[in-house]
Amino acid sequence: MKPIIDQAANLGIEMFVLDDGWFGHRDNDNNSLGDWFESRAKLPGGLGHFAQYVHQRGLKFGLWFEPEMVSADSELYHKHPDWAFAVPGNTPLVGRDQYVLDFSRQDVRDFIEDEITAVLDQVQIDYIKWDMNRSLTDVFTQSLPADRQGEVYHRYVLGLYQMLNHLTKRYPDILFESCSGGGGRFDPGMLYYMPQTWTSDNTDAVDRLNIQYGTSLVYPPVAMGSHVSAVPNSQNGRETSLEMRAAVAMGGNFGYELDLNQLSDGERAQVKEQVAFYKQHRHLIQFGTFYRLRSPFDQGNLVSWGMVDAKQREAIYFVYTLSARANADLQVIKFAGLDPNTRYRVSGMPDVYSGAELMQIGFYLDPAAYRGDYNQRIYTVNAVEEKA
Repeated sequence: MKPIIDQAANLGIEMFVLDDGWFGHRDNDNNSLGDWFESRAKLPGGLGHFAQYVHQRGLKFGLWFEPEMVSADSELYHKHPDWAFAVPGNTPLVGRDQYVLDFSRQDVRDFIEDEITAVLDQVQIDYIKWDMNRSLTDVFTQSLPADRQGEVYHRYVLGLYQMLNHLTKRYPDILFESCSGGGGRFDPGMLYYMPQTWTSDNTDAVDRLNIQYGTSLVYPPVAMGSHVSAVPNSQNGRETSLEMRAAVAMGGNFGYELDLNQLSDGERAQVKEQVAFYKQHRHLIQFGTFYRLRSPFDQGNLVSWGMVDAKQREAIYFVYTLSARANADLQVIKFAGLDPNTRYRVSGMPDVYSGAELMQIGFYLDPAAYRGDYNQRIYTVNAVEEKA
């Protein structure tokens, strides 16, 4: 992992996240959920030493947890099998080799919270990925009589909120990100405690156009975790360019989930440029007013969205083409959110245009955008003079 961290530092990346596998005897998916103590077999110096290395390289350090689940092969389950949901007289269903802990119970929550705080009190952690990767089944608690089992779902969520309230108040400088098989918990209740949600486990750039566009109908880009992953994509086998993957991922909270040392020198140079570009425009992308220009659900060949700052002096627009087409029809792009009386300069275009021109007339998309499948264009827009 250290060579990846070193490479990340060289490329300007700001955070390294240690994912699943750092705890208990977690050598595969069959064990150790619920045993939230570091594996010295994998981390001889411990998490603290590892986190120190990350911080010394100028990066922040993030850590993965899945606190609501328990493995049958774990110290916790061996001691407290009754802490997992199970209907009396029935064998509970196993999902992803794990059971669901009964978070409606205070004693269960207290134990897990104590395990987590034992780590967070000793290790400098800047970010937590809070995962939840299976559905609730066998929803029955030992703490209530049979005629009150209908309360369990509600009590579970209230118990989860209580724990998150404790943790976010105790560690106000840690960014918590919610995940549930991807965007399964993208809701205002979780966003109150975790202002960022992993939008989907599907990281394919083309599928992400639909996922992120649809999510934007309710939630802002700043709430969407969105990453560049390796190709061929692990979900569908599709190959897209590094430029396309980055341009789509920049529609949310931008990151990479791949081995940087497996990239070529040229690809690493691209990553460095992409990181610098996102940092330059991050505030605008994350907090500008978001506009949907062309929908992927219209079954067309073009998808587009953009962000405009509050003063309408700066904007950025992303345009994506999906498939190569010989003799393709010329496509007109019209921006949105600009001041009609302000004149703007658009990256890659020679002239200065009024906001009214850019929004009402637009311009033809460069035909080169159709050379090959899955292309992208990013336009930065800046005001060049005061209103007429």
